[in-house]
Amino acid sequence: MTTPPPWPAALTIAGSDSGGGAGIQADLRTFAFHLVHGTCALTCVTAQNTLGVTRVDALSPEAVTAQIEAVTSDIAVQGIKTGMLLNQGIIQAVSESLRALPTTSVVVDPVMVSRTGAQLIDDDAIATLTRHLIPQARILTPNRYEAQLLSGLAIATLADMEAAARKIHQLGPQAVLVKGGGMTDALRSTDVWFDGHEVVVLEAEVVETKHTHGTGCTLSAAIAANLALGKDPLTAVKASKDYVTNALKHALAIGQGQGPVGHFFPLLHK
Repeated sequence: MTTPPPWPAALTIAGSDSGGGAGIQADLRTFAFHLVHGTCALTCVTAQNTLGVTRVDALSPEAVTAQIEAVTSDIAVQGIKTGMLLNQGIIQAVSESLRALPTTSVVVDPVMVSRTGAQLIDDDAIATLTRHLIPQARILTPNRYEAQLLSGLAIATLADMEAAARKIHQLGPQAVLVKGGGMTDALRSTDVWFDGHEVVVLEAEVVETKHTHGTGCTLSAAIAANLALGKDPLTAVKASKDYVTNALKHALAIGQGQGPVGHFFPLLHK
């Protein structure tokens, strides 16, 4: 009889942010906040700070695969998230690695288009992500522009977000969360959930701050952590939205540009 682990573990497969605001760094902080042991597989190394990215170096697909296999062959992970996968070769390697694992709690943050609408990976990588990785997702978390690309629909209203969630669900994920971060006014903090059965509109307080770096990474990592803790998918998403809202309220005004959210907000004023 296998003894259950003393605490749950989660795996993030994503890039490194040297400024510490997003990517692997944000994911591991988020896991730790939720008392989930964090493991990682790096896909790329970036040189960046609060002002932007100046260099990106990709790891080889083989190196990414080796990291995933090293972790999962030894540590039982109950939740997995993917973030920046950067290119077609890495996306294919990650998809093949995940297919060999028993867990179904995979959160795919399809890092394809920035929240300002800039495409981050090429068309071949997007096609591979859509065809191979997205169908493996328990929860897919596209932002407005990613949802437009995946659905082929223009998104400007709440009804558009709902229509896009339904259309994207046809690509194969178990559930879709269309995020409102790139929307305007109150829709900035409104996300739309669709799991093939029901549409749920998830609203939250709009937090006025320019320091929002890492919100997408943090949300998907929090969802993976909550899944690792045994919560059902919709409950995991709701808890994660609450976490991100509080982290935004305690965002860190560091550097000369856009600072990160405050992952350890309960500790900031002690």
